[in-house]
Amino acid sequence: MSDYRRDTPPTLSVRGGVRPRSPAEALEPGRAPLRPRNRRQRRAPSRRVNRFVRFFSGIMTLSLILLAALVIASGVMFHQFEKPGPLAVTQTVSIPKGEGRIAIARRLEAEGVISSRWAFVAGYLMRSGWRTQKGMDLKAGEYEIKSGASMREVLDTLIAGKSVLYKITIPEGLTSQQIVARLNAAPNLTGEVVDIPAEGTLLPDTYSFSKGADRQELLNRFAAEQTKLLASLWENRLADLPIASVQEAIVLASIVEKETGRADERDRVAGVFVNRLRKKMRLQSDPTIIYGLVQGQGSLGRPLTKKDIASKTAYNTYQINGLPPGPICNPGRAAISATLQPAKTDDIYFVADGTGGHTFSKTLKAHNAAVANWRKVERQRRKQEAQRAKLTTLTDADTAIPNPPASDDAAAVTVAPVQAAAPKVVKVPANATGGEPTPKGSQNEKVAPLKGLRASTVPLPIRRPAL
Repeated sequence: MSDYRRDTPPTLSVRGGVRPRSPAEALEPGRAPLRPRNRRQRRAPSRRVNRFVRFFSGIMTLSLILLAALVIASGVMFHQFEKPGPLAVTQTVSIPKGEGRIAIARRLEAEGVISSRWAFVAGYLMRSGWRTQKGMDLKAGEYEIKSGASMREVLDTLIAGKSVLYKITIPEGLTSQQIVARLNAAPNLTGEVVDIPAEGTLLPDTYSFSKGADRQELLNRFAAEQTKLLASLWENRLADLPIASVQEAIVLASIVEKETGRADERDRVAGVFVNRLRKKMRLQSDPTIIYGLVQGQGSLGRPLTKKDIASKTAYNTYQINGLPPGPICNPGRAAISATLQPAKTDDIYFVADGTGGHTFSKTLKAHNAAVANWRKVERQRRKQEAQRAKLTTLTDADTAIPNPPASDDAAAVTVAPVQAAAPKVVKVPANATGGEPTPKGSQNEKVAPLKGLRASTVPLPIRRPAL
Protein backbone atom coordinates (compact mmCIF):
# COMPACT_ATOMS: atom_id res chain seq x y z
CA MET A 1 0.00 0.00 0.00
CA SER A 2 1.31 3.40 -0.99
CA ASP A 3 2.63 5.66 1.71
CA TYR A 4 1.41 8.71 -0.22
CA ARG A 5 -1.16 10.53 1.65
CA ARG A 6 -3.70 12.52 -0.29
CA ASP A 7 -4.24 14.95 2.50
CA THR A 8 -0.60 15.97 2.49
CA PRO A 9 0.07 18.89 0.15
CA PRO A 10 2.87 18.42 -2.41
CA THR A 11 6.21 19.77 -1.64
CA LEU A 12 6.98 22.82 -3.76
CA SER A 13 10.50 23.39 -4.99
CA VAL A 14 12.44 26.21 -3.64
CA ARG A 15 13.63 28.68 -6.32
CA GLY A 16 16.33 31.05 -5.28
CA GLY A 17 15.66 30.27 -1.66
CA VAL A 18 12.03 31.48 -2.01
CA ARG A 19 9.18 29.10 -1.95
CA PRO A 20 6.69 29.62 -4.82
CA ARG A 21 3.42 31.02 -3.82
CA SER A 22 1.37 28.76 -6.08
CA PRO A 23 1.74 25.71 -8.23
CA ALA A 24 1.52 27.86 -11.36
CA GLU A 25 4.45 29.93 -10.24
CA ALA A 26 6.40 26.74 -9.55
CA LEU A 27 5.85 25.60 -13.14
CA GLU A 28 7.23 28.85 -14.68
CA PRO A 29 10.74 28.56 -16.24
CA GLY A 30 13.59 29.88 -14.27
CA ARG A 31 15.31 33.09 -15.24
CA ALA A 32 18.73 33.05 -16.81
CA PRO A 33 21.56 33.86 -14.49
CA LEU A 34 23.14 37.25 -14.75
CA ARG A 35 26.23 37.68 -17.06
CA PRO A 36 29.35 37.41 -15.00
CA ARG A 37 31.26 40.60 -14.64
CA ASN A 38 34.68 38.95 -15.02
CA ARG A 39 35.86 39.21 -18.72
CA ARG A 40 37.86 36.02 -18.56
CA GLN A 41 34.84 34.09 -17.39
CA ARG A 42 32.88 35.24 -20.50
CA ARG A 43 35.23 33.34 -22.94
CA ALA A 44 33.56 30.07 -22.62
CA PRO A 45 35.01 27.04 -24.49
CA SER A 46 31.84 26.60 -26.49
CA ARG A 47 32.07 30.10 -28.03
CA ARG A 48 35.70 29.55 -29.14
CA VAL A 49 34.71 26.35 -30.94
CA ASN A 50 31.85 28.10 -32.66
CA ARG A 51 34.15 30.83 -34.00
CA PHE A 52 36.60 28.28 -35.41
CA VAL A 53 33.77 26.40 -37.09
CA ARG A 54 32.47 29.59 -38.66
CA PHE A 55 35.97 30.57 -39.90
CA PHE A 56 36.62 27.12 -41.37
CA SER A 57 33.23 27.14 -42.99
CA GLY A 58 34.01 30.51 -44.63
CA ILE A 59 37.35 29.26 -45.93
CA MET A 60 35.73 26.18 -47.44
CA THR A 61 33.01 28.25 -49.05
CA LEU A 62 35.55 30.65 -50.58
CA SER A 63 37.64 27.75 -51.82
CA LEU A 64 34.63 26.17 -53.49
CA ILE A 65 33.80 29.47 -55.17
CA LEU A 66 37.38 29.91 -56.43
CA LEU A 67 37.51 26.31 -57.60
CA ALA A 68 34.26 26.72 -59.50
CA ALA A 69 35.58 29.93 -61.09
CA LEU A 70 38.83 28.18 -62.04
CA VAL A 71 36.97 25.29 -63.63
CA ILE A 72 34.80 27.67 -65.63
CA ALA A 73 37.84 29.74 -66.71
CA SER A 74 39.72 26.57 -67.66
CA GLY A 75 36.81 25.39 -69.74
CA VAL A 76 36.58 28.73 -71.55
CA MET A 77 40.35 28.78 -72.12
CA PHE A 78 40.38 25.17 -73.33
CA HIS A 79 37.59 25.99 -75.75
CA GLN A 80 39.56 28.96 -77.12
CA PHE A 81 42.74 26.89 -77.22
CA GLU A 82 41.16 24.06 -79.23
CA LYS A 83 38.72 25.90 -81.47
CA PRO A 84 39.72 26.85 -85.05
CA GLY A 85 41.80 30.01 -85.29
CA PRO A 86 40.96 33.25 -87.07
CA LEU A 87 43.17 32.68 -90.13
CA ALA A 88 41.12 32.54 -93.29
CA VAL A 89 44.04 31.59 -95.55
CA THR A 90 47.40 29.95 -95.03
CA GLN A 91 49.95 32.49 -93.82
CA THR A 92 53.69 32.56 -93.25
CA VAL A 93 54.87 33.94 -89.90
CA SER A 94 58.46 34.83 -89.00
CA ILE A 95 59.59 34.48 -85.38
CA PRO A 96 62.89 36.35 -84.78
CA LYS A 97 65.57 34.99 -82.53
CA GLY A 98 65.54 36.13 -78.91
CA GLU A 99 61.79 36.81 -78.54
CA GLY A 100 60.10 35.53 -75.38
CA ARG A 101 56.79 33.71 -75.23
CA ILE A 102 54.77 36.83 -74.41
CA ALA A 103 56.36 38.76 -77.29
CA ILE A 104 55.73 35.82 -79.61
CA ALA A 105 52.10 35.61 -78.48
CA ARG A 106 51.71 39.36 -79.05
CA ARG A 107 53.14 38.99 -82.55
CA LEU A 108 50.83 36.08 -83.38
CA GLU A 109 47.82 38.02 -82.13
CA ALA A 110 48.82 41.14 -84.10
CA GLU A 111 49.18 39.14 -87.32
CA GLY A 112 45.79 37.48 -86.82
CA VAL A 113 47.10 33.97 -86.23
CA ILE A 114 45.53 33.59 -82.76
CA SER A 115 42.56 35.31 -81.14
CA SER A 116 43.98 35.81 -77.62
CA ARG A 117 47.60 36.07 -76.58
CA TRP A 118 46.79 35.42 -72.94
CA ALA A 119 44.99 32.19 -73.77
CA PHE A 120 48.01 31.21 -75.86
CA VAL A 121 50.44 31.95 -73.03
CA ALA A 122 48.22 30.16 -70.49
CA GLY A 123 48.06 27.12 -72.77
CA TYR A 124 51.82 27.15 -73.13
CA LEU A 125 52.31 27.32 -69.35
CA MET A 126 49.91 24.46 -68.77
CA ARG A 127 51.69 22.39 -71.43
CA SER A 128 55.10 23.07 -69.95
CA GLY A 129 54.00 22.44 -66.34
CA TRP A 130 54.44 26.10 -65.29
CA ARG A 131 58.17 25.80 -65.69
CA THR A 132 60.69 25.77 -68.50
CA GLN A 133 61.35 22.26 -69.72
CA LYS A 134 63.87 20.98 -72.21
CA GLY A 135 62.33 20.86 -75.66
CA MET A 136 59.38 23.11 -74.72
CA ASP A 137 60.93 26.37 -75.92
CA LEU A 138 59.29 28.32 -78.73
CA LYS A 139 61.82 28.24 -81.55
CA ALA A 140 62.62 31.04 -83.95
CA GLY A 141 62.10 30.57 -87.66
CA GLU A 142 59.68 31.06 -90.50
CA TYR A 143 56.50 29.00 -90.13
CA GLU A 144 53.65 28.23 -92.47
CA ILE A 145 50.41 28.33 -90.47
CA LYS A 146 47.43 26.63 -92.11
CA SER A 147 44.09 28.38 -92.37
CA GLY A 148 41.90 27.82 -89.31
CA ALA A 149 44.81 26.45 -87.25
CA SER A 150 43.97 26.31 -83.54
CA MET A 151 46.23 27.69 -80.81
CA ARG A 152 47.24 24.15 -79.92
CA GLU A 153 48.35 23.48 -83.50
CA VAL A 154 50.25 26.77 -83.65
CA LEU A 155 51.94 26.01 -80.33
CA ASP A 156 52.90 22.50 -81.45
CA THR A 157 54.40 23.92 -84.64
CA LEU A 158 56.53 26.46 -82.76
CA ILE A 159 57.66 23.95 -80.13
CA ALA A 160 58.63 21.36 -82.75
CA GLY A 161 60.44 23.99 -84.81
CA LYS A 162 58.65 22.89 -88.01
CA SER A 163 59.71 26.01 -89.86
CA VAL A 164 59.63 26.56 -93.61
CA LEU A 165 62.82 25.13 -95.07
CA TYR A 166 64.82 26.70 -97.86
CA LYS A 167 67.38 24.85 -99.93
CA ILE A 168 70.76 25.75 -101.30
CA THR A 169 72.61 23.54 -103.78
CA ILE A 170 76.40 23.44 -103.84
CA PRO A 171 77.50 21.81 -107.12
CA GLU A 172 80.41 19.41 -107.16
CA GLY A 173 83.72 20.84 -108.28
CA LEU A 174 83.39 24.37 -106.86
CA THR A 175 86.29 25.87 -104.97
CA SER A 176 85.87 27.03 -101.39
CA GLN A 177 85.98 30.65 -102.55
CA GLN A 178 83.12 29.99 -104.98
CA ILE A 179 81.06 28.25 -102.28
CA VAL A 180 81.47 31.16 -99.88
CA ALA A 181 80.40 33.54 -102.66
CA ARG A 182 77.21 31.51 -103.12
CA LEU A 183 76.44 31.62 -99.42
CA ASN A 184 77.01 35.37 -99.24
CA ALA A 185 74.64 35.84 -102.17
CA ALA A 186 71.84 33.74 -100.64
CA PRO A 187 69.09 36.20 -99.51
CA ASN A 188 67.56 34.05 -96.76
CA LEU A 189 70.76 33.68 -94.75
CA THR A 190 72.26 36.04 -92.19
CA GLY A 191 75.77 36.84 -91.04
CA GLU A 192 78.88 37.08 -93.13
CA VAL A 193 81.64 34.59 -93.89
CA VAL A 194 85.03 36.25 -93.63
CA ASP A 195 87.52 33.38 -93.62
CA ILE A 196 87.63 31.07 -96.65
CA PRO A 197 87.80 27.40 -95.55
CA ALA A 198 90.64 25.22 -96.75
CA GLU A 199 90.18 23.75 -100.21
CA GLY A 200 88.54 20.33 -100.26
CA THR A 201 87.09 20.52 -96.73
CA LEU A 202 83.47 21.18 -97.79
CA LEU A 203 80.98 18.61 -99.09
CA PRO A 204 78.94 19.73 -102.10
CA ASP A 205 75.29 18.77 -101.74
CA THR A 206 71.79 20.20 -101.41
CA TYR A 207 71.23 21.52 -97.89
CA SER A 208 68.02 22.66 -96.18
CA PHE A 209 67.91 25.55 -93.74
CA SER A 210 65.43 27.83 -92.01
CA LYS A 211 65.12 31.47 -92.93
CA GLY A 212 67.60 33.60 -91.04
CA ALA A 213 70.14 30.79 -90.55
CA ASP A 214 73.71 31.92 -90.02
CA ARG A 215 76.02 31.53 -93.01
CA GLN A 216 79.01 30.51 -90.91
CA GLU A 217 76.96 27.81 -89.16
CA LEU A 218 75.85 26.47 -92.52
CA LEU A 219 79.45 26.45 -93.74
CA ASN A 220 80.46 24.53 -90.61
CA ARG A 221 77.73 22.04 -91.49
CA PHE A 222 79.30 21.52 -94.93
CA ALA A 223 82.63 20.75 -93.28
CA ALA A 224 81.05 18.40 -90.71
CA GLU A 225 79.30 16.44 -93.47
CA GLN A 226 82.60 16.13 -95.34
CA THR A 227 84.35 14.76 -92.25
CA LYS A 228 81.55 12.28 -91.61
CA LEU A 229 81.60 11.06 -95.22
CA LEU A 230 85.37 10.60 -95.27
CA ALA A 231 85.28 8.61 -92.04
CA SER A 232 82.90 6.08 -93.59
CA LEU A 233 84.44 5.85 -97.08
CA TRP A 234 88.07 5.70 -95.94
CA GLU A 235 87.42 2.50 -94.01
CA ASN A 236 86.11 0.78 -97.17
CA ARG A 237 88.91 1.85 -99.53
CA LEU A 238 90.87 -0.62 -101.64
CA ALA A 239 93.90 -1.94 -99.79
CA ASP A 240 96.51 -1.45 -102.54
CA LEU A 241 95.87 2.19 -103.39
CA PRO A 242 98.95 4.43 -103.79
CA ILE A 243 97.30 6.90 -101.40
CA ALA A 244 98.74 7.30 -97.92
CA SER A 245 96.17 9.55 -96.21
CA VAL A 246 92.68 11.01 -96.35
CA GLN A 247 94.17 14.31 -97.52
CA GLU A 248 95.79 12.62 -100.53
CA ALA A 249 92.46 10.94 -101.31
CA ILE A 250 90.73 14.33 -101.39
CA VAL A 251 93.48 15.75 -103.65
CA LEU A 252 93.07 12.94 -106.18
CA ALA A 253 89.27 13.04 -105.91
CA SER A 254 89.29 16.74 -106.73
CA ILE A 255 91.24 16.02 -109.95
CA VAL A 256 88.80 13.24 -110.88
CA GLU A 257 85.90 15.62 -110.20
CA LYS A 258 87.27 18.24 -112.60
CA GLU A 259 88.24 15.76 -115.32
CA THR A 260 84.79 14.29 -115.96
CA GLY A 261 81.18 15.02 -115.10
CA ARG A 262 79.82 11.66 -116.22
CA ALA A 263 78.88 9.24 -113.48
CA ASP A 264 79.74 6.18 -115.58
CA GLU A 265 83.33 7.38 -116.11
CA ARG A 266 84.43 8.53 -112.68
CA ASP A 267 85.78 5.21 -111.43
CA ARG A 268 87.58 4.60 -114.73
CA VAL A 269 89.17 8.06 -114.76
CA ALA A 270 90.23 7.42 -111.17
CA GLY A 271 91.68 4.09 -112.29
CA VAL A 272 93.81 5.84 -114.93
CA PHE A 273 95.31 8.25 -112.39
CA VAL A 274 95.88 5.44 -109.89
CA ASN A 275 97.73 3.47 -112.59
CA ARG A 276 99.90 6.50 -113.35
CA LEU A 277 100.75 6.95 -109.69
CA ARG A 278 101.77 3.31 -109.50
CA LYS A 279 103.95 3.63 -112.61
CA LYS A 280 105.52 6.89 -111.29
CA MET A 281 104.10 8.76 -114.30
CA ARG A 282 103.07 12.38 -114.09
CA LEU A 283 99.34 12.90 -113.90
CA GLN A 284 99.36 15.64 -116.57
CA SER A 285 95.86 16.91 -115.79
CA ASP A 286 94.73 20.18 -117.38
CA PRO A 287 92.55 21.30 -114.41
CA THR A 288 95.63 21.31 -112.17
CA ILE A 289 97.26 23.83 -114.52
CA ILE A 290 94.21 26.08 -114.30
CA TYR A 291 94.12 25.95 -110.50
CA GLY A 292 97.78 26.79 -110.30
CA LEU A 293 97.15 29.90 -112.41
CA VAL A 294 93.93 31.22 -110.87
CA GLN A 295 93.88 29.47 -107.46
CA GLY A 296 90.42 29.60 -105.86
CA GLN A 297 88.74 31.66 -108.59
CA GLY A 298 88.01 28.45 -110.47
CA SER A 299 87.81 29.39 -114.16
CA LEU A 300 90.60 30.52 -116.46
CA GLY A 301 88.25 32.03 -119.03
CA ARG A 302 90.27 30.92 -122.08
CA PRO A 303 91.86 27.81 -123.56
CA LEU A 304 95.19 26.59 -122.25
CA THR A 305 98.35 27.49 -124.17
CA LYS A 306 101.87 26.10 -124.40
CA LYS A 307 102.96 28.82 -122.02
CA ASP A 308 100.37 27.68 -119.46
CA ILE A 309 101.53 24.07 -119.72
CA ALA A 310 105.13 25.17 -119.17
CA SER A 311 104.25 27.37 -116.20
CA LYS A 312 106.11 26.50 -113.02
CA THR A 313 103.42 26.28 -110.35
CA ALA A 314 103.10 23.88 -107.44
CA TYR A 315 99.84 22.50 -108.89
CA ASN A 316 100.96 21.96 -112.51
CA THR A 317 101.02 18.16 -112.79
CA TYR A 318 102.80 18.48 -116.15
CA GLN A 319 105.79 19.88 -114.25
CA ILE A 320 105.64 18.07 -110.88
CA ASN A 321 105.70 14.43 -109.91
CA GLY A 322 102.85 12.80 -108.03
CA LEU A 323 99.97 14.71 -106.49
CA PRO A 324 99.78 18.49 -106.13
CA PRO A 325 100.13 19.94 -102.60
CA GLY A 326 96.37 20.30 -102.10
CA PRO A 327 92.94 19.79 -103.64
CA ILE A 328 91.91 21.88 -106.63
CA CYS A 329 88.21 21.93 -105.73
CA ASN A 330 85.67 20.41 -103.35
CA PRO A 331 84.82 16.95 -104.75
CA GLY A 332 81.42 15.34 -104.33
CA ARG A 333 80.45 11.98 -102.87
CA ALA A 334 80.68 10.12 -106.18
CA ALA A 335 84.17 11.40 -106.99
CA ILE A 336 85.48 10.53 -103.51
CA SER A 337 83.92 7.08 -103.67
CA ALA A 338 85.35 6.47 -107.15
CA THR A 339 88.81 7.54 -105.98
CA LEU A 340 88.81 5.17 -103.02
CA GLN A 341 87.35 2.33 -105.10
CA PRO A 342 88.61 2.93 -108.65
CA ALA A 343 87.94 0.64 -111.57
CA LYS A 344 90.45 -2.15 -112.06
CA THR A 345 91.82 -1.32 -115.50
CA ASP A 346 95.09 -1.18 -117.40
CA ASP A 347 94.26 2.16 -119.05
CA ILE A 348 96.78 4.95 -118.62
CA TYR A 349 95.43 7.43 -121.24
CA PHE A 350 92.10 9.03 -122.02
CA VAL A 351 90.96 11.74 -124.43
CA ALA A 352 87.67 13.48 -125.14
CA ASP A 353 85.61 11.70 -127.79
CA GLY A 354 83.66 14.78 -128.89
CA THR A 355 80.36 13.64 -127.41
CA GLY A 356 80.95 14.60 -123.78
CA GLY A 357 82.68 11.35 -122.86
CA HIS A 358 86.21 10.00 -123.15
CA THR A 359 88.09 7.30 -125.04
CA PHE A 360 90.39 5.27 -122.80
CA SER A 361 93.59 3.62 -124.05
CA LYS A 362 96.21 1.27 -122.70
CA THR A 363 98.99 2.22 -125.12
CA LEU A 364 100.31 5.46 -126.55
CA LYS A 365 99.62 4.25 -130.11
CA ALA A 366 95.96 3.67 -129.36
CA HIS A 367 95.83 6.98 -127.55
CA ASN A 368 97.24 8.88 -130.54
CA ALA A 369 94.65 7.24 -132.78
CA ALA A 370 91.93 8.38 -130.37
CA VAL A 371 93.37 11.89 -130.43
CA ALA A 372 93.27 11.91 -134.25
CA ASN A 373 89.67 10.76 -134.19
CA TRP A 374 88.77 13.50 -131.70
CA ARG A 375 90.33 16.14 -133.94
CA LYS A 376 88.38 14.79 -136.92
CA VAL A 377 85.14 15.04 -134.94
CA GLU A 378 86.03 18.59 -133.91
CA ARG A 379 86.76 19.64 -137.50
CA GLN A 380 83.40 18.27 -138.63
CA ARG A 381 81.68 20.07 -135.80
CA ARG A 382 83.35 23.37 -136.66
CA LYS A 383 82.36 22.94 -140.30
CA GLN A 384 78.72 22.31 -139.36
CA GLU A 385 78.70 25.29 -137.02
CA ALA A 386 80.16 27.49 -139.75
CA GLN A 387 77.50 26.38 -142.21
CA ARG A 388 74.71 27.05 -139.72
CA ALA A 389 76.19 30.44 -138.92
CA LYS A 390 76.39 31.30 -142.64
CA LEU A 391 72.75 30.41 -143.19
CA THR A 392 71.74 32.42 -140.14
CA THR A 393 73.73 35.44 -141.37
CA LEU A 394 72.24 35.31 -144.86
CA THR A 395 68.72 34.98 -143.42
CA ASP A 396 69.29 37.97 -141.14
CA ALA A 397 70.63 40.03 -144.07
CA ASP A 398 67.51 39.29 -146.14
CA THR A 399 65.08 40.20 -143.38
CA ALA A 400 66.94 43.10 -141.78
CA ILE A 401 65.71 45.90 -144.13
CA PRO A 402 62.64 44.99 -146.21
CA ASN A 403 62.17 46.68 -149.61
CA PRO A 404 59.89 49.72 -149.25
CA PRO A 405 56.85 50.06 -151.53
CA ALA A 406 57.49 52.00 -154.74
CA SER A 407 56.21 55.56 -154.87
CA ASP A 408 56.81 58.64 -157.01
CA ASP A 409 58.09 60.84 -154.20
CA ALA A 410 60.01 58.19 -152.32
CA ALA A 411 63.76 58.22 -152.60
CA ALA A 412 65.50 55.05 -153.61
CA VAL A 413 66.86 53.11 -150.70
CA THR A 414 70.33 51.73 -151.23
CA VAL A 415 71.68 49.05 -148.91
CA ALA A 416 75.45 49.13 -148.73
CA PRO A 417 77.06 45.71 -148.86
CA VAL A 418 78.61 44.51 -145.61
CA GLN A 419 82.35 44.31 -145.86
CA ALA A 420 83.70 40.94 -144.88
CA ALA A 421 85.97 41.05 -141.89
CA ALA A 422 89.39 39.52 -141.88
CA PRO A 423 89.27 35.80 -141.17
CA LYS A 424 90.21 34.74 -137.67
CA VAL A 425 92.49 31.95 -136.58
CA VAL A 426 90.85 29.35 -134.38
CA LYS A 427 93.07 27.82 -131.71
CA VAL A 428 92.53 24.32 -130.47
CA PRO A 429 93.07 24.03 -126.69
CA ALA A 430 96.48 22.79 -125.79
CA ASN A 431 96.49 19.17 -124.64
CA ALA A 432 92.85 18.24 -125.06
CA THR A 433 93.96 14.66 -124.67
CA GLY A 434 92.98 14.22 -121.05
CA GLY A 435 96.35 13.68 -119.48
CA GLU A 436 99.06 13.19 -122.14
CA PRO A 437 100.89 15.85 -124.20
CA THR A 438 99.36 16.38 -127.62
CA PRO A 439 101.41 14.92 -130.51
CA LYS A 440 103.84 17.28 -132.17
CA GLY A 441 102.29 19.71 -134.59
CA SER A 442 98.78 19.47 -133.16
CA GLN A 443 98.94 22.10 -130.40
CA ASN A 444 97.56 25.51 -131.34
CA GLU A 445 96.65 24.05 -134.71
CA LYS A 446 95.66 26.71 -137.24
CA VAL A 447 92.51 26.28 -139.24
CA ALA A 448 92.33 27.56 -142.82
CA PRO A 449 90.36 30.81 -143.14
CA LEU A 450 86.74 30.31 -144.00
CA LYS A 451 86.26 32.28 -147.23
CA GLY A 452 83.08 34.21 -147.85
CA LEU A 453 82.06 34.31 -144.18
CA ARG A 454 81.87 37.28 -141.90
CA ALA A 455 83.79 37.37 -138.65
CA SER A 456 80.62 36.61 -136.66
CA THR A 457 80.25 33.26 -138.40
CA VAL A 458 83.63 31.91 -137.33
CA PRO A 459 83.13 29.42 -134.46
CA LEU A 460 84.46 30.25 -131.04
CA PRO A 461 87.61 28.50 -129.77
CA ILE A 462 86.95 24.89 -128.91
CA ARG A 463 87.02 24.17 -125.18
CA ARG A 464 87.49 20.83 -123.62
CA PRO A 465 84.15 19.63 -122.17
CA ALA A 466 85.69 18.68 -118.81
CA LEU A 467 87.00 22.19 -118.07
